Amino acid sequence: MSAVTVIYVVLFYVATAIFLAGLARKVYVYARTPQPLKIPTTPAPTTRAGVWMRMAREVTVFESLFKSNKWIWLFGWIFHFALLLAFFRHLRYAITPESFLWPFVSLELVQTAGKYGGYAMVIGLLGLLGRRIVVDRVRYISSPSDFLMLLLLLGIAGSGLMMTFVSHTDIVALKAFLLGLMLFDWQPLPASAPLLIHLGLVVVLMIVFPFSKLLHAPGVFFSPTRNQVDNPREQRWVAGWSAEPPTSGRAG
Repeated sequence: MSAVTVIYVVLFYVATAIFLAGLARKVYVYARTPQPLKIPTTPAPTTRAGVWMRMAREVTVFESLFKSNKWIWLFGWIFHFALLLAFFRHLRYAITPESFLWPFVSLELVQTAGKYGGYAMVIGLLGLLGRRIVVDRVRYISSPSDFLMLLLLLGIAGSGLMMTFVSHTDIVALKAFLLGLMLFDWQPLPASAPLLIHLGLVVVLMIVFPFSKLLHAPGVFFSPTRNQVDNPREQRWVAGWSAEPPTSGRAG
């Protein structure tokens, strides 16, 4: 087994451990953070079912972003939808025909949509990058990490398109490598420069994800402006620690 294969195997295991541990820690912190105020963004739903519907719209069509800025919504939605298509296309490398998902993942429509969705992903990312460069007020509040994350995602999308349309990779060997990672049965990694770049950038993304602004993905579910019911007149809001009686101190 080549040294490149061993290096990438170790990198993927390390990146996966950092990704899962970092993400779990952040979700724990989000879940434990007090929400002392009732602050749903109005107009807000007055029932729990309405909150679930609001969250569904927020996650699928980015409702609040659509109301805020149509251009940012357009590029953001294009990128995220293309990312979803790419995810479904890439599932074929991580599952076998015995999987219950295989009939769906193997559909030519799914594979073709994921294949050309890479172009949509690049268009969306370029739009978001251009916004941070062209719009003065956005450029003023942008940090270097904001640009680096967009460039990292562009590198992943671009190297993926390179493998698909320019320098083809042995996908059979690639699938054997990825399945071997999951089953702890290491297989040789194809020696393809675009593939090595693509996988290397994916490793970097997995490592930095738990420490970046990309955590808005799980964070949106913990946002009190989105997940609270707008019923302060009907029900008194008591938030965790604020309802606990004091355990120390003397009465005056």
